[in-house]
Amino acid sequence: MNMVKNKEVSIEEALHLMQKEAYAEKDSQDLLTGSQFNFIIYKYKHYRWQKRILQIDFNTRTIFNIEKGIIKKQFPFSQVKACEDTERRRFSIVFHGRQDYELEAVSLDDKRKITYLLSRVIQSNSCKRPAESSFYRPAECDVIHEGLLDLQQNACTCTEWVKYLVQLREGELALYCIGLGRKNNTADPVTTTINLTGGNVSVSKENRCSTFSIQTKEHNYLFRIPFTVQNNRMEDVSKLQNEWVTLIERNCQLRKGALLPQEGSQGCTFSEADYEDLTVPLNEQKEEVLHFGATSATASLNKSSSPQTKPAEGESAPASPPLPLPRSKAEVPPAPPALPQLCSLSPLTKRTKAFHWDVVPCDKIQKSVWASCDPCKKRIDVSRLCDQFQLQEIAVFSGNEPSVNQHIMLDRKVAHNFNIFLKSFRIKPSELEEKLYIIHEENGGLTDEQITALRRYMPTPKDAERYQSFKGSSSELHVVDQFMLEMCKIPHLGVRLDLLLAIRELPVSMRDLEPICVFQLINQKIHASKQLLSSQKFVAVLEYILAIGNHLNEKAGKEKAKGFRLSSLTKLPLLRGKEKTFTLLHALVEQIFLHEPDLAKFSEELTELEAVPDASMKGLSAEVDVLKKELEDVIQCRRLIKPKTIKVTSQESQFYKDLKDLIQKYEGDLSQLSKRCDEMKKLYSNVLVKFGEPQDLNSQELFGWVSSFISEFRKACAEVMP
Repeated sequence: MNMVKNKEVSIEEALHLMQKEAYAEKDSQDLLTGSQFNFIIYKYKHYRWQKRILQIDFNTRTIFNIEKGIIKKQFPFSQVKACEDTERRRFSIVFHGRQDYELEAVSLDDKRKITYLLSRVIQSNSCKRPAESSFYRPAECDVIHEGLLDLQQNACTCTEWVKYLVQLREGELALYCIGLGRKNNTADPVTTTINLTGGNVSVSKENRCSTFSIQTKEHNYLFRIPFTVQNNRMEDVSKLQNEWVTLIERNCQLRKGALLPQEGSQGCTFSEADYEDLTVPLNEQKEEVLHFGATSATASLNKSSSPQTKPAEGESAPASPPLPLPRSKAEVPPAPPALPQLCSLSPLTKRTKAFHWDVVPCDKIQKSVWASCDPCKKRIDVSRLCDQFQLQEIAVFSGNEPSVNQHIMLDRKVAHNFNIFLKSFRIKPSELEEKLYIIHEENGGLTDEQITALRRYMPTPKDAERYQSFKGSSSELHVVDQFMLEMCKIPHLGVRLDLLLAIRELPVSMRDLEPICVFQLINQKIHASKQLLSSQKFVAVLEYILAIGNHLNEKAGKEKAKGFRLSSLTKLPLLRGKEKTFTLLHALVEQIFLHEPDLAKFSEELTELEAVPDASMKGLSAEVDVLKKELEDVIQCRRLIKPKTIKVTSQESQFYKDLKDLIQKYEGDLSQLSKRCDEMKKLYSNVLVKFGEPQDLNSQELFGWVSSFISEFRKACAEVMP
């Protein structure tokens, strides 16, 4: 390595750095093989850290916040603005137009992976040509510039400079610490990423010619150009300073204007008032076309008549009346183009309001139930429909801490918080290691809160180096330093704490999921899917809706559809007749009672969908995936800490035996859970094919549409047939 030849780093530091780079490269390669990633995280809410699952899905380009199978929040990639790296395992996701997400990962390894994936998300947002970017998998970025820099780090009473290998990539600055590790070879690689894509990052030169600083929303990083054999003159150092500042500044400026939020990532949702405002102007605009045949109006008609899933596409200002055509064009109209697939209406034909449903794409019709549907077989009372939904000639108007006297080696902010915790921690520093061999709290072990707190204040490699160099008596130290010194002496402390917490949380997670997920949620989803696949009455009701909708749209000058998406079920109550209390859903109920009254009981075949829980299959699958990872982590921790040759004490022997029994128990439970989850996903996939829905549709939405339709249908039945 040239750095060794130039005496910039020692051989030991170079080997340590190579180990870190190999570690980071392995992480990147592992993350390139997938498209959906689940991580356990903790979110600070209501004065406590709540356990969640953070799912980063490159298939749907969405980030999900999941709790016990329920999708609490979802954010399109386009809303992600930046990722801020904060202390220890904490980090923040910065969004466009909403509050930041302050999160804590369960390990530094998970934090590295999450920030890496988020950096790929941010980079994909900044691409000017999305079609050329890798939307489905994160991509590696080339290093623009790299070199050795000293980073200022403030301890409680002193300031020190730590050596880093700094790599500038597109959108980020990666820092690999090589100033630590000579005395702590087992420490995790110390890697920090400064995100340059947030639009609030700036770089500036300091007073001295060898230093410059980078300011982000959360931090101020002060760097120094180190003097080496190659850079032993002030001119050389000043040149390197200018080079770093210029490159970083250029990278920040290139990206400030590239991260605008993208609109239209979610489907349109119409209220009843919006639906009514939209209907009349659309038909008035078509009437202009039929009367005048102008080219511009015809183009508008073609656009509004196309069978798209977004009814408002291409129609601006629905609440204002269409402008009349210029007189010159009306007097000498050009030859109107052919209107393919449109019904020719005579001026005397009564026209109806259109039903703006979501049409199933043609490529999904063949394998769906719509291929065998024949709406012509369903008899409907045409006169009743026309009477209620005939266009009315009405005008549309637009509306308007530690003791200050005693020296503490730990960082002051961390020491203050750790000291608050220690006031309620009734354990001596010398007793801490013994407590780590007790699995259960009732047997004298640590509480869950104590384990979580100790993990949060784990010594960093920098802390470990400082405390291991201490040569005095521990009794002379502040209680904060006494505990930190003891924690630095315990081998594999982080692994032991992770193991204990996983052992405690795994039964709780299984208990939370077992009665709800296995016996209620997963089984309920399986039964709901089976009912949708087998219900003939529900399909017959859909045929009536298709017949009614096609009749209205034909009279409105729109083309017929071969099938509609189940999201259209929620739009039935939004289309009103001439009586304001009469909707298209009431018309459906009337037609069914008139011709096939037995179909009104179709909900008896869909009992599992009457009250669908909030949990989705996507969320449940993520929960099962995370449970598998938790169990794998427990097994890995057991292998790591179990001694192979050293004779163990009776207490340690009992610990490893209890641990083995727990692992075997939960392996069997998880195996059964995984099988039921796979069955659930397979059945739901068949449901999506049957009804012509996209394969990435969330079950929470589909079951919600059907459940809402059942509820509204019953209300309409009670109003039509009291």
